[in-house]
Amino acid sequence: MNIEAYLKRINYSGSRDVTPETLRALQVAHLKGVPFENLSIHAVEPIVLEEEALFTKIVEQRRGGFCYECNGLFAGLLRALGFEVAMLAAGVAHREGGFGPVFDHMTLMVTMDERWLVDVGFGESFLEPLLLDSRAVQVQGTRSFLIVEDGEQLILMRRNDGEDWQPQYRFTLQPYTFPDYEEMCRFHQTSPESHFTKGLICSRVTDDGRITLTDMRFITTAGPERQERVLNDQAEYDRVLRDQFGIVMK
Repeated sequence: MNIEAYLKRINYSGSRDVTPETLRALQVAHLKGVPFENLSIHAVEPIVLEEEALFTKIVEQRRGGFCYECNGLFAGLLRALGFEVAMLAAGVAHREGGFGPVFDHMTLMVTMDERWLVDVGFGESFLEPLLLDSRAVQVQGTRSFLIVEDGEQLILMRRNDGEDWQPQYRFTLQPYTFPDYEEMCRFHQTSPESHFTKGLICSRVTDDGRITLTDMRFITTAGPERQERVLNDQAEYDRVLRDQFGIVMK
């Protein structure tokens, strides 16, 4: 792991001490620097769940990725810096109720004096790590998060100001390795039932909100304000992808 190149990729120059403050700063920097995107799936580029391949894509080629890629590589960076990290498996909540299968999503657990839930691969979610063993509401800006127990599983709940609690995903604390996620990773790359094969997405956090490119729509949110415009053609799409996300597809 080339730590210097990775930290430069996410524009991070802060402390490298193994502390909650460093972990917090690294997650925020990663979310701002590395987009959540599924462009490889639509470009028929194979996604290889192996640290060297992910480093080449995300750091050297300045791309982003979806959960297995972003969280998988971020786990490698954290380990290289001295953090104790475990890859966890989660089932993502369905809008109509219920949850997806195990390995639907990869999230991370970082253990110091306390255990933290860390995630740079979900898209719009918590910006800073959450205390994993706390059952109190954890507030981040206009969003609140709550981890609740459901038998042997934990459910991450999210609420925006003025809205009801909604489940985001459920998971256990069983650690896994890259090969465990390969079957679901192939499903999300190839199945017409996967939401990742149904449309293009590229999204990242900004200083005051988020920018998202979803198919031919470019969406900017800043606080309560949301702006959306439809792009005219592929040339404009490529221009937005380059200028706003730093991505040039081959």
